[in-house]
Amino acid sequence: MARYTPGTVPTDAAAIPEFLRAELQKIAQAGDTADERITLDTLYAAPKKYREGTVALADGVTWNPGAGAGVYVYRGAAWHLLG
Repeated sequence: MARYTPGTVPTDAAAIPEFLRAELQKIAQAGDTADERITLDTLYAAPKKYREGTVALADGVTWNPGAGAGVYVYRGAAWHLLG
């Protein structure tokens, strides 16, 4: 999914319906557009919510799931270093 960047909400109440229509179109387009890459934010603590298949980038110092800094996947009740 492509990134959605919200527009500035108008202060004129009459302009809000058109603003919402345009924002919903942008959201729909973002949902239909594939990203050419995946970007992970570095985590400095374990994610508060995760499930089987969660992928995360650990800093390796303040959050070290086992093998230092790197990309991990959560599976089989444990974090596994991918690279």
